[in-house]
Amino acid sequence: MNGSTPQHHAARVEAAIASGQAARSALVASWRRSSRLHHLDPSGRGLPQRLTEVELRTARERIAPLLAAAQGAMDRLYQAVGAAGCCVLLADGEGVPVDRRGTPADDTTFQSWGLWTGALWSEEHEGTNGIGTCVVEQRPLTIDRDQHFFTRNTLLSCTAVPIYDHEAAFAGVLDVSSCRADRTDAFASLIALAAGEAARRIEADLFRRAFAHARIVLTAGADGQSIGLVAVDADDLVIGATRTARAGLGIGLGIAPGRPLQPVPAADLLGGEPAHDHLAGGQRAVLQRALLRAGGNVSAAAKALGVSRATLHRKLKRFDIKH
Repeated sequence: MNGSTPQHHAARVEAAIASGQAARSALVASWRRSSRLHHLDPSGRGLPQRLTEVELRTARERIAPLLAAAQGAMDRLYQAVGAAGCCVLLADGEGVPVDRRGTPADDTTFQSWGLWTGALWSEEHEGTNGIGTCVVEQRPLTIDRDQHFFTRNTLLSCTAVPIYDHEAAFAGVLDVSSCRADRTDAFASLIALAAGEAARRIEADLFRRAFAHARIVLTAGADGQSIGLVAVDADDLVIGATRTARAGLGIGLGIAPGRPLQPVPAADLLGGEPAHDHLAGGQRAVLQRALLRAGGNVSAAAKALGVSRATLHRKLKRFDIKH
């Protein structure tokens, strides 16, 4: 195992934890969680635990929308990396693979390693590993060979990317794993790039399915390079935004990642509309935006629109707008 004995690997892990490196190293911090929090032994030899068929079916049902959205992206990712001896895994938010792609000739090998649907790959069960550590840290990462906590996993190289759902909540992990000794750093970088792009495609498909009847607008992410998606309804209100879009647009507007999205006038969020709305067109969307901007205060909305409170009440009743 990279020229080290099981005893050597376990000693290296324990020495790193004892040295206090966890404060400076995300890897050692994960090793420390595995040892001190989950009470795992790096020299442990037991194979990964697995769900029963009934439990796996239930886990798949819980994330059915994600499973459906991931099919095409997983197929394309596997086409890119499968010939190099890699398998592709989609895990739920608990670190359990619920779908996979792999070469049939390698199935026996991957199954023996636990790189299979239903295996428990959380840090709690398997210590530091691609899927489990990605669940905890919710960031793209690679756990390569002897970076794994368990000695028995030190032949594996695992690249994992988090996936976020249409409400910007953490939903699962896309993982590419290999047990080939000839995986180079350059190839690992290509795998990380391909896995990241596949995860973003899954998120986009998941978002479009959730807001199938809305207009989808592309936005720039906070880094100026990534692309976010915003859903706009028939009343020109933003009703959904991906995590990337929220990070790029949501500061001070109540749509920061992890918070429930409240409808926001698209003009306020995306621009491209005159500063003042008028009732000349009698449009329902104008009333909706005015109420939202006034925080539901009818008097304030009427003042902003330049009409009487009684007139606004009649309009609201006509369009059946609750306030």
